[in-house]
Amino acid sequence: MGSLESILVLPVLTGEDNMDSYHRTQEFSGLVRLFHWVRALAIFALMATGFYIAYPFLAPHSSVYKHMDLLQAYIRSTHTMLGFILIAICLFRFYLFFFDQKSHRERIAAKNVLSIRAWIRQFRVYFWIAKPIHTKGAYNPIQFVAYFTLCVLLILIVLSGLVLYYNVYHLGLGGVLEPLLKWFEVLCGGLSNVRYLHHLATWGICLFIPIHIYMVVFHSIKFPDGGADVMVSGIRYVKD
Repeated sequence: MGSLESILVLPVLTGEDNMDSYHRTQEFSGLVRLFHWVRALAIFALMATGFYIAYPFLAPHSSVYKHMDLLQAYIRSTHTMLGFILIAICLFRFYLFFFDQKSHRERIAAKNVLSIRAWIRQFRVYFWIAKPIHTKGAYNPIQFVAYFTLCVLLILIVLSGLVLYYNVYHLGLGGVLEPLLKWFEVLCGGLSNVRYLHHLATWGICLFIPIHIYMVVFHSIKFPDGGADVMVSGIRYVKD
């Protein structure tokens, strides 16, 4: 792990005129950061196209959209392609989490979830009662549970989306997916419930996004040891 960390002495003047030093830690690898932003863009585009598919409010035959008779088909095709891009990113992201050496700090963060002391300490930090202490791993327990919940929502969206896909496209890839995922359709109680679950998981992500952005900005302002910029540079500065 020596290649992941380097000492960077930053002179910071404290109240007692003492010099504090910080060491620089690589929190996320380049691939993790790349997939984070591509996945975020894919999710936003999927929500936009998905909501339109659910409620096609444009009228292609009107005078304004007279040359867009296949608008719904174009948007459905875009939604489908973005969905498979999201699936590919999620699969590779799961691979990095479990097997990438540079993702070791993410894996060990799971231990914080089992620590009651870590939960209490983190709640005290968020309520401005205590100063932040850099936990073992890339995430504190609240962050880890939040990202785990996001992963569960993504799994539900992917499974339900693939079921909806093979019920429209019965040949080719759809024909391969149907016998593999028919159990999920039966488990949900039919195609109508699959569609409802797809929408419900989407709204769960819609709820996650503003909370996630708020907490990242809050952490960046309140505790400037690397917040939003960590997912850009991959570097976090930790006080010695």
